Amino acid sequence: MRCPYCGILDNKVIDSRLSAAGEVTRRRRECEGCTRRYTTYERVEQALPMILKKDGKRQPFDPDKLLAGLQRSCAKRPVAPETLERIVGDVQRALADTGESEVASSFVGGKVLELLRDVDQVAYVRFASVYREFQDTQEFIGLLESMADPTPDPE
Repeated sequence: MRCPYCGILDNKVIDSRLSAAGEVTRRRRECEGCTRRYTTYERVEQALPMILKKDGKRQPFDPDKLLAGLQRSCAKRPVAPETLERIVGDVQRALADTGESEVASSFVGGKVLELLRDVDQVAYVRFASVYREFQDTQEFIGLLESMADPTPDPE
């Protein structure tokens, strides 16, 4: 690893830690040339499939774009940022596990809805309304009815 301050390749690792999810290794390093310290992050690079959009376009999966959509859905909701990052990571793993070179965007949206439903129902409805492109209130009401618990309240 090249020192970002002086450019020398000689350094020593002072500390290594796994992230909370265990997917990223954080390393604290010290340059043996200028003795300054810096942090590096190490993660496994996955070959993810291309996403086939509804309009036929293909684009690489963008975890930041998905995270931004989740953040909009969870605005003013009691959902921790770590939970949203976990959902993005779960979607990435599901994409990698398909083994395909292309995956329809509906796979991504469906997986997000599956994971988000258990996290926060309001965020789920917000995400679903954008993802499914509701055209009228009847579609929205249908989603809400499908979420309603069919068992009566005991009180």
